[in-house]
Amino acid sequence: MPTSSAAHPSTPSTVWLTRGRHTGSAPGEVLRGQLQRFKETGEITDFLELPEDARPAGKLVFEARWSVPDEVTVRARLELDEDADREQTRAWALIAEAEAPWNRRWPSPATRLWPEEPWEIDGQWDHSQLAGLRFRAANALPSDDKELRRVLRSAARDDWSVHVVVHEAMTPDARGREPLTRFLTDGLRDRVVEHRAAPQQLRAVNWALKEARVELPRGGAVILPRGDIDPADYAVRTVFLDGSEPAELVEAVNRFATVPQPLPDGADALLTSLREDWHLLTLQEELDRERQLVAMYAEALDAMTRSRDLYREAAERAHEALEVYRESAGAVDSVSEPTPARPAPAVSPLQQLTRTFERFKLPKKPGS
Repeated sequence: MPTSSAAHPSTPSTVWLTRGRHTGSAPGEVLRGQLQRFKETGEITDFLELPEDARPAGKLVFEARWSVPDEVTVRARLELDEDADREQTRAWALIAEAEAPWNRRWPSPATRLWPEEPWEIDGQWDHSQLAGLRFRAANALPSDDKELRRVLRSAARDDWSVHVVVHEAMTPDARGREPLTRFLTDGLRDRVVEHRAAPQQLRAVNWALKEARVELPRGGAVILPRGDIDPADYAVRTVFLDGSEPAELVEAVNRFATVPQPLPDGADALLTSLREDWHLLTLQEELDRERQLVAMYAEALDAMTRSRDLYREAAERAHEALEVYRESAGAVDSVSEPTPARPAPAVSPLQQLTRTFERFKLPKKPGS
């Protein structure tokens, strides 16, 4: 259920991210066409599709940049699976970073790359990564209790999206069935998944959420917590499903979105690619990058030069030390020392044997 916040670094305040699935047959074509139209209308400044040799295997990668109020530049990277899964959907992940802390009233990065109205194109991009769920929709919880528990437990583990569970105290009319996410700002709408529990499902929902320490109020709503967040701080006692704006719930979602959260699983690699492998450069950025490279090479050359000089100095000192040693050794050799006694010449074995026999010679007779 909720994961420890110590597992990943915190999401920077300048970053916006989400991920989902596209159900159409040609999402790459949709992105290319939409980005070109947005560039022509000025909604984005420029975009780039990375060539095959500059992107991860099995992915299409798009970069885009635009400006938001106060002339703040936003850079975004979207990665899309090239191959569809068994359900003929393609997963996508989107991360954007601004030059200032993110303002939830800024336009959604998702609708700067995907069309604003998903149903107007071939397929829909606004499906959550959890099968059967969509952003911008009121997703009815399954009637089967086992399936309901599976959906809610998966939602509680999903750290990419904000999941809101709403209980219908009574069966709503057409206005009450409209998604509550439509009252959220653009910057939140494409990150929030709304779950609807029917009147008779309250007990089953709370049983499924017990492990996450979450309790859904009757006729109210609750935001599924992440990390060390106390779910009681984000529970709303009453939500009127009459078409009016649920101000208390909207305020709770806004508060939840401002709490620092750990980077979701896989988002750290995406953020690193956005920051360190960015290709859509302006002329000024290209000049700055070249200056940085020149400075880096100059620093490396300077370090090599210093190392060479230190090596040369060390070699000279070693040579001087060797000369001093040789001079010292020569002085010692030149000092006169007593001449040692010459050892007696060694006696050969034959001479030794001859001397032995000589001791046994008989004395000579007189007159002989």
